[in-house]
Amino acid sequence: MNRAEEFSRQGFLVLPGFVPAATCDALKARAEQLVAGFQPETVSIFSTHEQTKTSDEYFLSSGDQIRFFFEEGAFKPDGSLRQDKALSINKIGHALHDLEPLFDRFSRTPELAALAAELGVKQPLLIQSMYIFKQPFIGGEVNSHQDATFLYTEPPTCLGFWFALEDATLENGCLWALPGGHQLGLKKRFLRAPGGGTTFQVLDPTPVPEEGMVPLEVKKGSLVVLHGLLPHKSGANTSPKSRHAYSVHLIDGTARYPEDNWLHRAPAMPPRGFSQR
Repeated sequence: MNRAEEFSRQGFLVLPGFVPAATCDALKARAEQLVAGFQPETVSIFSTHEQTKTSDEYFLSSGDQIRFFFEEGAFKPDGSLRQDKALSINKIGHALHDLEPLFDRFSRTPELAALAAELGVKQPLLIQSMYIFKQPFIGGEVNSHQDATFLYTEPPTCLGFWFALEDATLENGCLWALPGGHQLGLKKRFLRAPGGGTTFQVLDPTPVPEEGMVPLEVKKGSLVVLHGLLPHKSGANTSPKSRHAYSVHLIDGTARYPEDNWLHRAPAMPPRGFSQR
């Protein structure tokens, strides 16, 4: 079975050794530099449990920016950080792949372009990127979800490339995925509410089955490819080891990207494909 057939059957691919260790280390070092230079004027907490917490302007205007989002467990009741800022950030999003030269080059290699084409993407557009820290002890769980909920196109074309920059294990919150679950259809959409903020539009009220999910424990340098309709999640990090990862999401430019999607980009900075600037 070739990669495209396996992807069509399972809804995900695990490709070990896709990224050299030195490249993983370079991305980690650059992300840590970005955090060191971040002076939080706006505190935005990333949560998959209560999405309204993230529907502030800082989040909603991050589609073509580099923004920093804190872990839910990062703060004391008085609002001060429990630990160092560098150990309190949940993720950086959502345009590293356009605004940071190192991440731009990494996200637009010929190998990734070939893989996207192999999986049927006709006109790839890199719409979103995230650097995810999954901090020791406080790295929160991410509930079961489908990426197409957040990056919806008609027809659904979202494709996720998730790179393990450190070993991902059961202890530090590896991904879990439901083999074949991409065939269940899209359950809901996350969109901008007419009166401001965001809301979920339920398309199918039947819950995503949790039973049958398998852990994707992978080594540093592995690439996990995720179908936009695939239910997946990650556990909390209860270990003393971080679980750094970088993800970039594609959509197909031949599909319609609705105006009410949460993620907007300025007209001067439309999403682009794999060609380097």
